[in-house]
Amino acid sequence: MLQPFRRGISGGDFRQRALTKLMFVDSLLGRPLLQSLHIKVGDKAELSKAFTQNDVVTFSDLTGDTNPLHLNEDFAKKSRFGRTIVHGVLINGLISAVLGTKMPGQGCVFLSQEIRFPAPLYTGEEVTAAAEVTRLKGSIAHISVSCKVKASEKTVMEGMVKVMVSGS
Repeated sequence: MLQPFRRGISGGDFRQRALTKLMFVDSLLGRPLLQSLHIKVGDKAELSKAFTQNDVVTFSDLTGDTNPLHLNEDFAKKSRFGRTIVHGVLINGLISAVLGTKMPGQGCVFLSQEIRFPAPLYTGEEVTAAAEVTRLKGSIAHISVSCKVKASEKTVMEGMVKVMVSGS
């Protein structure tokens, strides 16, 4: 595999050497380097949902997160929230849904995230998950994300994510 690369950079004109190098790097990564992305800076998408207590219980069963703050109304009444709240990671799942189904869409890979939860989300509150492309660097999209309660505009999650975008 190294032989074509070495041959490409040891002789011939610059374009041939660059193309050979590009093909070598491309084969190492297993994906095209020169690709046309189907998204651009400023693209936006959103998705809305109201989580039910059944959704919270199902999530708890699937993950093993049985924190009574999410499941036990009596316990939650004594907390600073006054009632049960939706798991933060469940809220964050809406961001994954926006990214994987709407924008950038199928084939994108979640690489990293930095998020915070400034306020609680209560069951029954309709929340809108929003995403906006702020930067593109190669096949990596930097996306600003947030989840806000529709009725009050209360922000329950916000942050930045990076995803690898597949070419069109």
